Amino acid sequence: YGCAYADFLSINRDKYDIACVTGNSMGWYIALACAGALPFAGALHLINTMGTLMQDALIGGQMIYPFINDNWEVQEDQKQHLLSLIKDINARPEHDLYISIMLGGMMVFGGNAAALQALKDTLPPLQDRFPLILPNHAAFHTPLQRPISEKAFDIFDASMFDNPHTPLIDGRGHAWRPYATVDEEIFNYTLGHQVYDYYDFTRAVQVSIKEYAPDNIIILGPGTTLGGAVAQCLIDIGWQGMHNKADFQTRQKDDPYIITMGMDEQRALVV
Repeated sequence: YGCAYADFLSINRDKYDIACVTGNSMGWYIALACAGALPFAGALHLINTMGTLMQDALIGGQMIYPFINDNWEVQEDQKQHLLSLIKDINARPEHDLYISIMLGGMMVFGGNAAALQALKDTLPPLQDRFPLILPNHAAFHTPLQRPISEKAFDIFDASMFDNPHTPLIDGRGHAWRPYATVDEEIFNYTLGHQVYDYYDFTRAVQVSIKEYAPDNIIILGPGTTLGGAVAQCLIDIGWQGMHNKADFQTRQKDDPYIITMGMDEQRALVV
């Protein structure tokens, strides 16, 4: 959070106006601070508290599996197959499996141990990585997290939130706009739906670019892990003529559309 927020503050505002802000999963809490819906310290308190509640309980887990090919093109049959597996596994006694996050060309599953093991046993290995179990991750953004949501509502209240100064796109693709955001509503979403229902990062990115048509997408650090997922979100809708990985790489070569601050050469373009 500290690194990402510092990156946000270091963007050259003489060169870039921030059209809107979004984020994935914990990135939602970071986005709240960047957009001004929470003060820096308030967001830090929220992140630490929610992280502690989830880590102490560690309800369920997460697993990732792709539904794109090597050229980042969506394989609709594969996507539908993954969705059907969720339904099939959930029908088994004491098996709970859900979509946790839609992450570009990957589906993040959340569920209990029995369901995740059943899914892992069913899916064929891909790229020597998938199916990938995420260590020390709970079943974030699934109904299994309702107890965490209830505890959070007992700890926080809506007075900590404020109107964002910059449009803020959440995990449903909903836009929270300056002068049109009710503190109670964004509070209820953040501690409610955002905790126990799935987070559609793909939709968040796609709504952001369709609604605000930014000249660039800037990905805050630390790290570079979201670059591929964001690119896959663009490819999925053919944004600016990008229909596959090769198109994206060509578009990025001389004048990158996606600028990742975790990469030194790209960071230099925005600070």
